[in-house]
Amino acid sequence: MEFITGKHIPRRTFVRGMGATVALPFLEAMIPAGRVWSRVTDDALPTRLVAIEMVHGAAGCNEWGATQNLWSPEAVGRDFDLAPTSLSSLERFRDYLTIISNTDVRMAEAFQPYEIGGDHFRSSAVFLTQSHPKQTEGSDVYVGTSLDQLYAKRFGQDTPIPSMQLCIENINQSGGCAYGYTCVYTDSISWASPTEPLPVIRDPRVAFDQLFGAGGTVEERALRRRTNKSILDWITGRVAQLRRELGPNDIQRLDRYLDNVREIERRIQRIEAQNTSGESRELPEAPAGVPDSFEEHTRLMFDLQALAFSSDVTRVFSLKMGRDSSARVFPESGTDRPFHPASHHGGREEAILDFAKINQYHVSMLPYFLEKLQSIEEGDTHLLDKTMIIYGSPMADGNLHNHRRAPLFVVGGANGRLEGGLHLKTPDGTPMANAMLSLAHALGMDDMDDFGDSTAELSLSMPARALTSAGSQR
Repeated sequence: MEFITGKHIPRRTFVRGMGATVALPFLEAMIPAGRVWSRVTDDALPTRLVAIEMVHGAAGCNEWGATQNLWSPEAVGRDFDLAPTSLSSLERFRDYLTIISNTDVRMAEAFQPYEIGGDHFRSSAVFLTQSHPKQTEGSDVYVGTSLDQLYAKRFGQDTPIPSMQLCIENINQSGGCAYGYTCVYTDSISWASPTEPLPVIRDPRVAFDQLFGAGGTVEERALRRRTNKSILDWITGRVAQLRRELGPNDIQRLDRYLDNVREIERRIQRIEAQNTSGESRELPEAPAGVPDSFEEHTRLMFDLQALAFSSDVTRVFSLKMGRDSSARVFPESGTDRPFHPASHHGGREEAILDFAKINQYHVSMLPYFLEKLQSIEEGDTHLLDKTMIIYGSPMADGNLHNHRRAPLFVVGGANGRLEGGLHLKTPDGTPMANAMLSLAHALGMDDMDDFGDSTAELSLSMPARALTSAGSQR
């Protein structure tokens, strides 16, 4: 790594040490002479994308739950009340929130009688592809290219990692899928092509090493691990050299970024030490780097994503927060009912409200991530203004295994392409693919004419009552 005094540092700059390569955040010193900071960041960095799937639908997608507004608010447009809904924790971010309710994911339904019963084993593959999976237990899988990968191919090829796929739950369920569907469909939400599912990473250590600890030889990386040193210990000299080339604002920004890298690394080391101490674990099958706590695990994954965005290591993440048929218990939610059994509420009002507690708990993980993005400056704004987070489920009523009125919302400014503060309730029968097509356009893929089973573009800036038919405007 060379730094030339009096000249700007290249945007794609790494600090390298033995077994470690750390990308730098965006610094003022990376701006060519005569360029304006805000203009450079706007021009150079496309919208960051995070796609989050939560399985089993939502209590508010049940007929009774919908009347109680357990998922989406009653009012459409801008004057909506989040208090009764599972989205109540997002109130302080309502200006960044776009709720898209009443869309259907028909591609996850059974097309033929022999496909009946396989809803759990199709759904995840449909969420970001909006395409119907081929029923197979072999390697001849076929579904569609996912939205995140279409975006990564267009706007992620000049980053070190075009995209990264993460998960929270165990996906190693060999032999655990049924109804003629391979587990690949259940375990993957990102598809590079209709026949190419992408693997997901559950272990924060693995994700951290790919994002911040790559480089060097196998022996060098092994030595770093054995010494239990931070990756930053191996680049101290390079960082000191770099600091001499920077102004005060950049030094502060760099120090804050490196402190965050080190803090995440320490948390992973602490988790690994605890999980290898011989004490009993709640998740005995999980790798040592995986926390037993759902909240701690989720926050760690969010922290990794925020740091990766700040250094432009990647611009695209997908995250599976759950796994179909999961029996995980979330006691912090206020219920001790396992996830999948809770979704099978039998239409009983008390049980539906119980499932709503889990939905609310899952959504409540997001504000931590949003605050993190909002705290990271880039140009004259922050990363939340430059990010699109899609959160939803391809299933609606988990009790009936149907896909009508599926939950979906979007958070973030998307570089000014999303207005926020809006609840759009689409007409009955509107495909979720219409919303995905519109989100693709908001991401800069304006030349996309269709996506999955889309029928038209869905307006993301007008109240849904202005829509006269599925995906059309008055």
